[in-house]
Amino acid sequence: MASSVGHSVRLSIFGQSHSEAIGCVVEGLPAGISVDLDELQAFLARRAPGRSDTSTARREPDRPRILSGLVDGHTCGAPLSAIIENTNTRSQDYEGLRRVPRPGHADYAAYVRYGNHHDVAGGGHFSGRLTAPLCIAGGIALQALEQALGIRVVAHIAQLGPERICDEHLNDMTLDPSQVEAIGANELPCISTGAARAMHEAVLVAKSKLDSVGGVIECVAYGMPAGVGDPMFDGLENRIARIAYGIPAVKGVEFGAGFGAAALLGSQNNDPYRIEDERVVCEKNDAGGILGGISTGMPIVWRAAVKPTPSIGKRQDSVDLGSTSDADLVVHGRHDPCIVPRAVPVVEAACALALLDALVDDGALPTPAPAPLSSHAI
Repeated sequence: MASSVGHSVRLSIFGQSHSEAIGCVVEGLPAGISVDLDELQAFLARRAPGRSDTSTARREPDRPRILSGLVDGHTCGAPLSAIIENTNTRSQDYEGLRRVPRPGHADYAAYVRYGNHHDVAGGGHFSGRLTAPLCIAGGIALQALEQALGIRVVAHIAQLGPERICDEHLNDMTLDPSQVEAIGANELPCISTGAARAMHEAVLVAKSKLDSVGGVIECVAYGMPAGVGDPMFDGLENRIARIAYGIPAVKGVEFGAGFGAAALLGSQNNDPYRIEDERVVCEKNDAGGILGGISTGMPIVWRAAVKPTPSIGKRQDSVDLGSTSDADLVVHGRHDPCIVPRAVPVVEAACALALLDALVDDGALPTPAPAPLSSHAI
């Protein structure tokens, strides 16, 4: 399985939804990054299950145990490894899915690819549970970016459900602290309180009907310097999209104006330049802060489309792989009626990892000052 990503900063994720533990190894983190474990825990709590009525009933503390790579609260240059123990599993809920696969899930594709040796419990290695170790690595990357260059990554639910309930857009020119505060304060991570309430109600309606809903997450990275990235296959879009598509249920990614740019004239889509404080800036940001795979110095703006959770309680048409006949399926167990709210920090983590990797690649991340020597070391 291809469970590793990155160039200079390389992330590997291991484990299954119901294995004893899940975890990650991060190689290439620069030494000297100060890691606030309380801040990291708060970040992981935003993704953790069982925290609201829009989430699965499975409840996990998601407390990471750092095994290596961290000394006296700082990265030490060695690979950073961490695990999260799985403590609340009910594998029996998934026993029938090896024979009757869920529509919309990886069950059948994995059955063919791995010759029925795959782990079906909780979705195995295909589960959204594997985004927890992604958030360990991404949470550290978020701290590193802010410490070194003042880069802030912010995401929210931009759209949700078949009725397309929309939130306000994040400011794509400069960070607005009031928007960040609102996202953290509302019952769902939205800028608008009204949108958050409407989305919350839509999720509960779908839940009451044994169904699920999807949505769109918008993410903006503020403070990214110009000139970072590469053309062609290692561009910033490529790096972000590759990690984003590793998030289960992400089915689409767009940058800046995205697919909407196809309906614009060149004169409308182009971002005019001007000089401000002896610096080149754009008058607007339809490019999403990236041109030719390289950062322009404007905020990096992108969105991820998240499909509805495939594990639903409604009766669905499937097949019996044992008898090669048609079959009905009703999925049992504990599942999110909407994974979009919990995916918001995961999208931030994906963005932070991609940007940190690119900055380290280009040598654009400042080297932390050496730690002072104690009298004992002289």
